[in-house]
Amino acid sequence: MNETIVTYLKQFEFVSRGYAGLSPHMATLVSVIIFGIFAFVIVNVCAIIGGLGTYAERKISADMQMRIGPNRVGPYGILQFLADGVKMIMKEDTVPRDCDRFLFFIAPFFCLVGVFATLAVLPFSNGFILTDLNIGVFYLLGVASMVGMGVFLGGYSSNSKWSMLGGMRGASQIISYEIPVTISILSIVLLTGSLSLRDMANAQTGFPTGWYIFHNPFTFIGFFIFFIGILAETNRAPFDLPEAESELVSGYNTEYSGMRFAFFALAEYVEVFVVCSLASVLFLGGFKVPFDIGGNTIIGQLLQVGTFFGKAFLLYYVVIWVRWTLPRLRVDQLMTVCWKYLTPIALFNLVGCAFWMYFFDGKSILTLLLQTGAAAAGGHH
Repeated sequence: MNETIVTYLKQFEFVSRGYAGLSPHMATLVSVIIFGIFAFVIVNVCAIIGGLGTYAERKISADMQMRIGPNRVGPYGILQFLADGVKMIMKEDTVPRDCDRFLFFIAPFFCLVGVFATLAVLPFSNGFILTDLNIGVFYLLGVASMVGMGVFLGGYSSNSKWSMLGGMRGASQIISYEIPVTISILSIVLLTGSLSLRDMANAQTGFPTGWYIFHNPFTFIGFFIFFIGILAETNRAPFDLPEAESELVSGYNTEYSGMRFAFFALAEYVEVFVVCSLASVLFLGGFKVPFDIGGNTIIGQLLQVGTFFGKAFLLYYVVIWVRWTLPRLRVDQLMTVCWKYLTPIALFNLVGCAFWMYFFDGKSILTLLLQTGAAAAGGHH
């Protein structure tokens, strides 16, 4: 069943009184306006999260390197991302003389649109979701591929050897690592029996014992394959070959300046949040709260939103932690990891998960252990 935010709000009578006496056309218009307001809020909140991601990266890396990090603008330097935004707006927007101007201009927007469009199907809570598509996984994978297109077009259109190499690396890397990521998602689709992200979260519990990461050995391994894959898809270290400063100056965005450069950076940090949110929904219970505290009341929904963001931010921290811990791979090593290791293991996990569903009737390993223990205790008595 498709249920949008508007439908959820009707259930709690936030707008139901205002619909009384309205014609069907006016009711539809009001629904569209409310939907647009919520979409606007979500996009801006996630844009702020992306900006704060740059601040978090600087402070965490400073702590790991025994430095202070940003500490001038605002308390503890927390407004540094706003200062960076103002600086980017004020900078000159330079355009290479011999570039393909049309592709050069639209490439950053491909990245932004591809990232922000994925927010439509993210279940922030059981009711707080823009649209619960029954093919949510297909939609998310489809629109997220626009980011790879933006990266490649940015490198291709710049008429720069550095940018072109970065764009080609980015396109090949994103296309390659989509395969183990998608196969890992299919394992969760098998367990859930649905392509809806909200159904995947609801199929789990608020306790780690009911999360899909601990459902069986194959999903446990699948989580790490998925996490490594999303690191590569978001061009994060140790897979940041498209931007390798030591080799390609700045990679696919070398020729960009001003706000167009900022759009690439914003898209990257928002995409990290999106994939961390997706990982939490698929493997870590998503918005599920222990004991289902609050239920579907407003308090319960707020607790679910807080749980959702808490898990996503925890994974966001791990992504930053990995960047400042591991060195960058070579290009050949990057492709070897994908095609010789992650993809075969992901396929093995998918087949193993199917066999697990068949032989153990879809029960988790913990449930099987408890049933075995109970049967042994009963037989002993």
